[in-house]
Amino acid sequence: MFVDERASTDTESEEDIIESDPSFQRESAPFLINHERLNDLVRDLYPSKEKADVLGFRLQQWNLLETGTTISSFRNRNENLARYYASAENICCCKDVDGLMTELGCEHNPVHWRLFIDSSKASLKAVLLHNGYIKPSIPVGYSILRKETYHTMKILLDLLEYSKYNWKVCSYLKVVSLLLGLQYTKHMCFLCLWNSWQDSSHYAVKVWPPRQSPQIGRHNVQHQPLVSSANVFLPPLHINLGLMKNFVKAKERDGDDFKFLKDFFGADKSDAKLKAGVFMGPEIRKLMLNEEFDSRLKPLELAAWNALKSVVANVLGNHHRDQYADIVDRVLKVYEQLGALISIKMHFLHSHLDFFPPNLGEVSDEQGERFHQGTSVIEEGCQGRFDVNIMGDFWWYLQRESKGSSCKRKAKCIKYF
Repeated sequence: MFVDERASTDTESEEDIIESDPSFQRESAPFLINHERLNDLVRDLYPSKEKADVLGFRLQQWNLLETGTTISSFRNRNENLARYYASAENICCCKDVDGLMTELGCEHNPVHWRLFIDSSKASLKAVLLHNGYIKPSIPVGYSILRKETYHTMKILLDLLEYSKYNWKVCSYLKVVSLLLGLQYTKHMCFLCLWNSWQDSSHYAVKVWPPRQSPQIGRHNVQHQPLVSSANVFLPPLHINLGLMKNFVKAKERDGDDFKFLKDFFGADKSDAKLKAGVFMGPEIRKLMLNEEFDSRLKPLELAAWNALKSVVANVLGNHHRDQYADIVDRVLKVYEQLGALISIKMHFLHSHLDFFPPNLGEVSDEQGERFHQGTSVIEEGCQGRFDVNIMGDFWWYLQRESKGSSCKRKAKCIKYF
């Protein structure tokens, strides 16, 4: 008979701890589950409504529920919040943002919120993020049928009544270009007429002609802007990724440091992604904490790597250091010596450093990325469907029904409350 040694070891250690604690007493009576803990259990298991009912009936039949604990609430759990959503133009969108936030116990002051849009070929998500991360993330739009186009962005903003609230926008640069009616090619910057094709001028020229009133057909302008450029927060997370990408692409491919990257990330990162410099935020943070990687770098590469870490810590974090301009100049100078090209993400550090707010941590796009990861479990259960009822179910899984809950169990998805 096969015996798991790790399981037996864990059991023995647990028994040793119990025996060494004289105050420990085993409960002979069954632990009764109240309504709040039953909700936490259902969120952790993520069953369908029918299976949630079966689970509740089984626990009730075995006398494991406290008196007064109801299980019929699973059948209509979506109704309370689903009424604030409506489906139109193949987009499930919030039709009453003020009412939804009132229902959730949040004060809706548009100045304190920013709109994050995550769009790709597979799905479209729109979520309101609170500046400072004090309030929960509020999903306000979702679609799996809409593509990443200007027309889709226009429909989404119209359904959300963006002209009424005029939130700040924080999203990927490609989505920002769509919102501003720009084509993501030659003149990609929405603040100036930076020419991405003039590689020889990128480090030499810092001040480029500013954009005037948009004229369709000139300087990559294809449509009328849907938002004001002054309402855009530059995405610090993706600027970090851009710095990392340019650093890796400028390195030698046959050095010990590149072999170390292959071994460090293993099968989680393909050779194609390594050569292209495609990394995620957690991967970069993990690599920055590894001192062995520093020892593998050549002097110039090590200087660029240290400058990159300094920018991430002192410029693209919660607060600007007093010498943040000098820190940015240092990383750009070392990158130039390394032979790294200036991308659109580095261009904002080079030419529009004053456009960044003082506290990038409060308006970062990283919270939107976490929201995107947290919805993956919900999307699997939806199996390609997404309507107002599923949006209500989605909210049910994210919020706690009882305020000030003392239960220590947490759901598998990211906790927003």
